[in-house]
Amino acid sequence: MIEAVGLTKRYGSVLAVDDLSFTVRPGHVTGFLGPNGAGKSTTMRMILGLDNPTRGQVLIDGKRYAELREPLRSVGALLEASWVHPNRSARNHLLWMAKSNRIPTRRVDEVLEQVGLTSVQDKRAGGFSLGMSQRLGIAGALLGDPGILLFDEPVNGLDPEGILWIRQFMQRLAAEGRTVLVSSHLLSEMAQTAEELVVVGKGKLIAQTSTSAFIDQASESTVRVRSPRLDALRQLLLGKGHPVDYVDGTLLIRAATTEQIGDLAAANGIPLHELTAQRGSLEQAFMQLTGDAVEFHTHLDSAAEQAPELTAQGANR
Repeated sequence: MIEAVGLTKRYGSVLAVDDLSFTVRPGHVTGFLGPNGAGKSTTMRMILGLDNPTRGQVLIDGKRYAELREPLRSVGALLEASWVHPNRSARNHLLWMAKSNRIPTRRVDEVLEQVGLTSVQDKRAGGFSLGMSQRLGIAGALLGDPGILLFDEPVNGLDPEGILWIRQFMQRLAAEGRTVLVSSHLLSEMAQTAEELVVVGKGKLIAQTSTSAFIDQASESTVRVRSPRLDALRQLLLGKGHPVDYVDGTLLIRAATTEQIGDLAAANGIPLHELTAQRGSLEQAFMQLTGDAVEFHTHLDSAAEQAPELTAQGANR
C-alpha cells in the first residue's frame, strides 16, 4: 500500500505539490490523473525517493523508500523509458539492475519473455523504438517481482495491440493482490483500466474515489429515445420540464432516468423503438472537475522544465 500524508513540494516560489494526501490500496489498478503540470510526476518521484518532500511523507507498506534494503523487490517503477544507457543491450541493462538487488539471472530472462523482448535482448537499447523502450522499462519494473508498481504514461509509443496488452497486464497484476498506480493522459484508456482514481489539480487532491463514482458525480447522464412520434414525445417532455436535445433522429433527455421516460411515454400511448441510458464519460467528468486548473498549466509546466536545472543547483529533486 502507498500512503501519502500532507505531501508538499516547493521549487523556489513554485508550489508543485500542495498538502497532498491519498492512499493507493492493493488489489486495484489506481489511475493517477490531472492536467499537465498538476504535480503527478513530482509526486511519483517523491514516492520513489527521487525528490525529497518539502513537507509531509510517503510510506510504502509503512516505510519510506530510502528504508527499503532491496527496493526493487518491493517497488517497481517506470517513470522515464529513455533513461537506459544507449550502448547497453536490453539484457545487460536488466542484468545490471538485477545484480544491484541480488535478483537471480533467470528472472531477467523471465521478464524479457513477459514483455516480448526476448528476440531483441542483445540489441542496443539506444536503437529501440519508443514502444520497445516502454516494454524494456516495464521489464525493469517487474524485475524484482514487487508488490507495488508505479507506471507513468506506460502506453506511450505502443500500438493498439501493445496498449491492450499493458491494460490486461496491469489488471492481472492487481488481481494478484499487488498495488498498481498508473498515470496517463489517455482518459479513454484509463476508463477501461482503472477501478480507482486519484485526481489532482494545482498540486492538490481533487478526488479519490472509484472510477464509476467519479464519472457519475461529475458528468450528466442522458437517456436516448427513438420513436415514430418523436415530435409529440418532445413536446410532452418539454412540458414536464425535461431538458431535451434533438440529435440525428433521436431525443437525448438530460437529468432523467429510463424509468421516468418509459412510464411517461406509456401513459400517453407513445410507442418507443429505443430507450437507452447513456452514462457520461471519464473525459467529461475530468474536464468538469479539473477545469479550474487550466490556467495553472503554464506555471507548473515551467517548473517541470526548470526542475533539472534546479537539481544541478542543489535542489532536492
